[in-house]
Amino acid sequence: MRMLEKLTIEDFKPVEGEVFSVSDGQDAVELKLVEVKSMGSGMREGGAFSLLWQGPQDPFLPQRIYSFAHEGLGQHDFFVVPVAEKTTGFQYEVIFT
Repeated sequence: MRMLEKLTIEDFKPVEGEVFSVSDGQDAVELKLVEVKSMGSGMREGGAFSLLWQGPQDPFLPQRIYSFAHEGLGQHDFFVVPVAEKTTGFQYEVIFT
């Protein structure tokens, strides 16, 4: 597992479209990584980027830190912001700068 500050957009491009298990420490929900997007230069190696996740209608995940688990990437804690509500559920964003 790579340390959070070492993760780059290149770590997430291969898993775009895959499902991650997301937990608040009690309950877990599955979110699908639907978009990996470059945001230009940033403070981190490889530049800034954003990850857009699609989740179900229920439960709604309020803005906070959640634990994301993926078979290939391991487990990491990300600060999650809800950004849109679609007919199929909610979308969430994680930004790396």
